[in-house]
Amino acid sequence: MNFKNIFALGLLLLCVDCSIHAQQISKPPASTVQASVGYNNIPLMKRMPFNPFLWINIAVPENKAVTYKSIQLQLDENALKAIEKIDIVLRDLTKRGFLEGATFLASVKPKSAVINIPIDVTFKQGLNYISVSIVLKDDANIDKKINVKANYITESNGIKQHFVRTRVFTKDRILTVPANYISKLETRVGIAIRKKGDDSVNTYRIPGMITTNKGTLIAVYDIRYNSSRDLPGNIDVGMSRSTDGGHTWEPMKVIMDMGVPNENNGVGDPAVLFDPVTKKLWVAALWSKGNRSIAGSEPGLSPDTTGQLVLASSDDDGVTWSQPYSITKQVKDPKWHLYFNGPGAGITMQNGTLVFASQYWDETKKPGIPHSSIIYSEDHGKTWKSGTGAKSNTTEAQVVETTPGTLMLNMRDNGGNFRSVATTTNMGKTWIEHQTSFMEFIDPIAMASFIKARVNLKGKMKDVLFFCNVASETRRRNTTIKASLDLGETWWAQNELLIDIRTTAGYSDITKIDENTLGVLYEGDNGELYFLRIPVSDILK
Repeated sequence: MNFKNIFALGLLLLCVDCSIHAQQISKPPASTVQASVGYNNIPLMKRMPFNPFLWINIAVPENKAVTYKSIQLQLDENALKAIEKIDIVLRDLTKRGFLEGATFLASVKPKSAVINIPIDVTFKQGLNYISVSIVLKDDANIDKKINVKANYITESNGIKQHFVRTRVFTKDRILTVPANYISKLETRVGIAIRKKGDDSVNTYRIPGMITTNKGTLIAVYDIRYNSSRDLPGNIDVGMSRSTDGGHTWEPMKVIMDMGVPNENNGVGDPAVLFDPVTKKLWVAALWSKGNRSIAGSEPGLSPDTTGQLVLASSDDDGVTWSQPYSITKQVKDPKWHLYFNGPGAGITMQNGTLVFASQYWDETKKPGIPHSSIIYSEDHGKTWKSGTGAKSNTTEAQVVETTPGTLMLNMRDNGGNFRSVATTTNMGKTWIEHQTSFMEFIDPIAMASFIKARVNLKGKMKDVLFFCNVASETRRRNTTIKASLDLGETWWAQNELLIDIRTTAGYSDITKIDENTLGVLYEGDNGELYFLRIPVSDILK
């Protein structure tokens, strides 16, 4: 059986023939202690206090016990430069959190490529788990992948116990591979631009990201001060800014705050757009005055009855921002319950029209049936108009211009399992469902990101569509980037890259940094926002 797009620690392993590479290892006798090692497909993040990297499984037969004194790891040159310390942790897998119920067996700062980490732990019958966690240096290079290999674990009697199985977590399966194959496996390095507790904030969610004409990265997101809950609540829109392609980020700025009473005056679900003509940045978001988000909005136009679609802008590359103001009266039908943007990023069409994906919740029984659509401005943000609904029961969408005047809308579909896709050639007055709709993009009902970028493909510049989501039908896991070389008509498996297998909050956004590099901003599972630089060549094969 051939498996495509097999990943280990962030490296795409294309067209692996498991009949050649997977190793069938006979089981040792039931009376023998068995040690296996597994490698997680999880990028390492700077600023995080732990990064689970690999695990060791010790299976001890009945009426036996074994004591271990050390673990030997082998680091490549990039790993040695990037790693601040390595923690050996005895995990309690009945707990959800990595540190909950955990026991630290050792912490070391690596000084050489081969390190023997002393431990002192005795395991009795049953399955026992040790995790190896990595903390990165502040100056670790996020363009350099690293390799760390577990060589063996040493018993108290000095016997070096090599691992009977070496396993790699991949998308929806675990592969058993030859031990020497691990020396080729590399993992990506990124940065948590926001993590739980930064600036005393409980949770950061709902990422959007854009690149300006100066190459500045502008990231926007929810600042959820007190809990992880959606609107209504005490939520503001925050912004992080990078002028070096995402290697470093300036301190967070609050760019949308609707004032007191904070607990009932939140604003969130942002999307960001850059106008290359005026050089102006725009951010759209939903303002909930009181309980005026999805569950609480009523027909009408006033902030006292319905949620407001608000905008803020910046004329100086994101350094300062205007006060937010509502455009609800310009785009909302008064009989609808609610109208607001799709989170993520908007676009500027080739003719200069500004476009955000949007969603309205219609006049049927509260809260209404949602419909994905667009809002657009033909005068660089002075006035705004709305399209009609592309498909019922769809919400968080993203939009691209495929050919001049043709917009493609990729929509979260509440029907589940797959996303819907539609196109328009008349600014959303009418829509045609696309051939890839509810067939191509598996989805657990979550937000996704969708961009068109002109990139370097084997020495030639080409327009490519990139799509990123949690590629699973049932759970928010397997954050994956896909590419289409024919403007969304086909999406071949060889142009697909798994970047993180973890179950996360699920939302992501991507932007073109330069002709060779994409930036990906995505949610972690505990209130964090992670950023990775991804070479285009890792996706396009």
